[in-house]
Amino acid sequence: MKNVQPTVRLHLWLESGDDMIVFGAGRVFLLDLIEKHGSLRKAARCLGMSYRAAWGKLQASENALGVKLIETPVNKRDGCRLSEHGRIIRDMFKNWFDAVEQEAVSQAEMIFPWSVSSFEEARNKLCQTSTADQTPGEKSKAPA
Repeated sequence: MKNVQPTVRLHLWLESGDDMIVFGAGRVFLLDLIEKHGSLRKAARCLGMSYRAAWGKLQASENALGVKLIETPVNKRDGCRLSEHGRIIRDMFKNWFDAVEQEAVSQAEMIFPWSVSSFEEARNKLCQTSTADQTPGEKSKAPA
């Protein structure tokens, strides 16, 4: 048997009874980028999606959850920011995802004969390797 170092990859989301996605990793990425850029348009662009698609996903989640995830100031030119509910739900989802991922890694290590890593661990190793191979001043080409 080959000596492999597999990475656990998970796709987790919450959906309503009518198979509509309530919240998932895509919403987390979108909210993180809104927080970073202060703009839904810029966040959508970073994810390679249209403003309309991003807005539709947020509206679907807000309608399903019954809370606002983002707030827009009176002057819309000032962008937007996460609401308190948006931050709380995003953080709860991240905590849940991390707990499920750690359990999946633990179970995989008990079942399979290989050392298994989480996606975050594998990504960090990749970033360290590509950073160590760079000349001074060169930017990392590893995924963000």
